[in-house]
Amino acid sequence: MISLPSYLNFDNSKYYWKKEIDYRLNPFLYKVGKGEQGVLICEPYKSEILPFWKFKTPETAKQSCTKVFDLFLKFLENEDFVGADMARKFLQMGFTRSRRYFNYKGGKKYNSQDNYKLMEKGTGDKQKAVSAQYFFDKWKEAENNEKYKKLKKDWKYKYG
Repeated sequence: MISLPSYLNFDNSKYYWKKEIDYRLNPFLYKVGKGEQGVLICEPYKSEILPFWKFKTPETAKQSCTKVFDLFLKFLENEDFVGADMARKFLQMGFTRSRRYFNYKGGKKYNSQDNYKLMEKGTGDKQKAVSAQYFFDKWKEAENNEKYKKLKKDWKYKYG
């Protein structure tokens, strides 16, 4: 049985994150969500973090996750939970995307021409596993940061 990607039946009207919202001016509208949800929508954070997010080679991945983690710490220093959570999401996404390119040639998981049949696993770029590890380590360091954990708990209590 073929499992279709979840984005095929996506209902934008039920999605918490909206492109037209400035989440720095309206942080109370931000939802933590699951995993990387909202990472490529929440402005102005997306535009501030995205230019530094790269994983093409292990060297660029290491520089990238270090810079994104530095932004994470800066957001925490400024008591900006939304910014910190967005930086954490970019670290997580660096891991998941690197793994996708490690597992599948060109990062292409599904053959959309063939009813979204999964492509052959194990055909990707082996160097992406190194990139993924760099992001994974920084992502976990961010998630385990005591100040981040407290801000997240408080945020979820206050805003859901």
